[in-house]
Amino acid sequence: QVQMVESGGGFVQRGGSLRLSCAASGNIFSINAMGWDRQAPGKQRELIATITNEGRTNYADSVKGRFTISRDENTVYLQMNTLKPEDTAVYYCNVYLNTGTRTWGQGTQVTVSS
Repeated sequence: QVQMVESGGGFVQRGGSLRLSCAASGNIFSINAMGWDRQAPGKQRELIATITNEGRTNYADSVKGRFTISRDENTVYLQMNTLKPEDTAVYYCNVYLNTGTRTWGQGTQVTVSS
């Protein structure tokens, strides 16, 4: 099993920046990739960024050019710049395991005011 603990959410004005962190523990050797989802009120959860063990990254169009995912061993980061009110959501880090399953953290709230 892998457990994740997120931090770094909060309240920011439009155009501001935040950096989210997520530390994985437990059976970290089973991790193939790490990523971030988000879920806004009344909307479906959206996968917004992933990074593989080899460092390959992928982004949703909605965040491309503004968000950057990075990783330091078993910690994944999400640098969010030029934030917009529509980025307001609960952000969940997640890991892709070599068992073919995904596991999520508890989520951290990001609120962007207009």
